[in-house]
Amino acid sequence: MTSIADWLTSSDHKKIGRLFTYASLMLALVSAVIGAIVGFERMTPSSFDLVDGGAAVQLFEALRYGLVFGVLAPIFVGLAVLVVPLQVGARSIAFPRLAQFGFWAWFLGTVLVVVSFVANGGPGGGASDMVDLYLMAAPLAVTGLLAAALAVIATVLTARAPGMSLDRVPPFTWSALVGGAAMVLSLPVMIGTSIYLYVDHTHARVAFGGNKTVMDHLGFAFSQPQTFVFAVMALGVFAEVAPVAARVRQPARGAVLAGLGLASTGVLGAVTQSTHTLDVDGGLGDKIQSALPWLFFNGLPLLGGLVVVASVALAFKSSLPKVTAPLLLSLVGALMVILAMAGNMVGTIESLGTAGTTYVEGTRVLVVFGGLLAALAGIVFWAPKVSGRTFDNLKVSGLALLGLLGTLAAAVPLWRDCLPAEGLTP
Repeated sequence: MTSIADWLTSSDHKKIGRLFTYASLMLALVSAVIGAIVGFERMTPSSFDLVDGGAAVQLFEALRYGLVFGVLAPIFVGLAVLVVPLQVGARSIAFPRLAQFGFWAWFLGTVLVVVSFVANGGPGGGASDMVDLYLMAAPLAVTGLLAAALAVIATVLTARAPGMSLDRVPPFTWSALVGGAAMVLSLPVMIGTSIYLYVDHTHARVAFGGNKTVMDHLGFAFSQPQTFVFAVMALGVFAEVAPVAARVRQPARGAVLAGLGLASTGVLGAVTQSTHTLDVDGGLGDKIQSALPWLFFNGLPLLGGLVVVASVALAFKSSLPKVTAPLLLSLVGALMVILAMAGNMVGTIESLGTAGTTYVEGTRVLVVFGGLLAALAGIVFWAPKVSGRTFDNLKVSGLALLGLLGTLAAAVPLWRDCLPAEGLTP
């Protein structure tokens, strides 16, 4: 009992980070089960109707929350809490109680979100009180993520070892800094919107449309390019692991740091809360007018990701890498994130008509599971320093292939069948 209490009340960044990662991995399993149910439901034979129409919408919204704020964002926040103090030479994380509060706020908020869905709440739910609970619980969970991210940012800025300037911090720490800063800039928009929705929903329900239009206002936080903000650290993990596997120092360090910074510009598209599309059917003036913001908001994150991968690949010119589980996992994860960024650019071309279709969901699946694979690479890579244990290289390497096949199997059909899903809103 003493050991359990120590874990639950500890301000040790290693324990807090592991709590984040363990809880996120458990939610990843739950989300996979929900995703399988949603997938079977989309098969739509009349004899295979698992849930009714209203429940199907709520099930989809539960999956969307689980993927983004149950898996992608918290697993990287937890990995940053776990690793960043070690990389910058700090004795502990800055504001450890803030990081501890961050975990419990996120965990409690997520539990309450689950309760709201189970009790017929959440976006589109029929129980008014449970819709209110969702609108209170989701911001609580996001507040927890922000608290932990602020502790990481403060550690990088104030607790570095003497002589370690910002341009000398490891790539993962830099990705945690720019990714955390992007979260701090964007997620308060979601919190504020949730407050407006809660006030409106508990009173007149005339300004924001009630329970049926919750995701019309909050959807930006669960979609692209906001998800790219959470996935910046996936690129940071790859930039950290690859040179070690090649047994060389990163030859283009400045380019890697710049690329990670560019990838975090996904925050600019997120905070505008609108999709910036390319109009290819209008006149030349219309094309130019739409192309500039399209390239700026959707192209910069992709450019940053490509710069990171290309710069890291230079490490392989001088020395062939040793094939390790962290390298395979991080490489597959980074490529999935890059593919999602490219898919997002293509999907925002107006003439393709992918807006409001399953194409958006397919892109989200690529980002989330690509990020999850990269996070697993980081967990395996830093496990000897954190817990003193190592993982079997061959067994873990199989996860990379399995993760690649599973991610493509889940995402590609959603891209291929880019039509509105029956009864579901992507």
